[in-house]
Amino acid sequence: MEYKIIRSGGTGEIVEKKSRFIGVTFPISSEEEALSYVEKIKKEHYQARHNCFAFSLRKENGSAHERFSDDGEPQGTAGLPILNVIRGAEVNNICIVVTRYFGGTLLGTGGLVRAYTDAAKAAMSASDIHTVAHKMIVRLVMDYTDTGKVNFLVSTAGYEADPAIFTDKVEQLIYVPYEEAETFKKKITELTSARVQVTFDSDTYR
Repeated sequence: MEYKIIRSGGTGEIVEKKSRFIGVTFPISSEEEALSYVEKIKKEHYQARHNCFAFSLRKENGSAHERFSDDGEPQGTAGLPILNVIRGAEVNNICIVVTRYFGGTLLGTGGLVRAYTDAAKAAMSASDIHTVAHKMIVRLVMDYTDTGKVNFLVSTAGYEADPAIFTDKVEQLIYVPYEEAETFKKKITELTSARVQVTFDSDTYR
């Protein structure tokens, strides 16, 4: 089963009636890590009136562990809208913090919801989103004369590969979508007249 994460965070900012809303995303692996990022942002923006957040962590069964905070804003106007951005983007293992510098004008409930939503979306758009998929780690051991053909096949298919190791042979790990592993093995075997040693190391999510 595929799911989305962020490889690196991003920052986005909007201004609404002179109030600044600064959104920041972070990749996380635990609730403790998420809360430490929140504290970091609070220290960086200690003069700000509000540092609202939401995070979502993917459990082993695929469900989500979620938490959010309005940090003094009216209930339901900040944390939940940020969380809804995460849910809408279907991104896992992510924390978003939106900092508000008050501009002197009250925005009202609807205005706050829109502003926190837009700031969270801006930060999400600036993030490096990656789809994690079930992969088979395929080990190839080949002669130097076959590397050109093999590399062309791998690059054409768009498979991720580790750097090759060069000794008397060329050895390389290829990350193939799990359901395509047998087909890939067959293609390599046919392409090189079975000269390449193809073994399945293990499966992984990446």
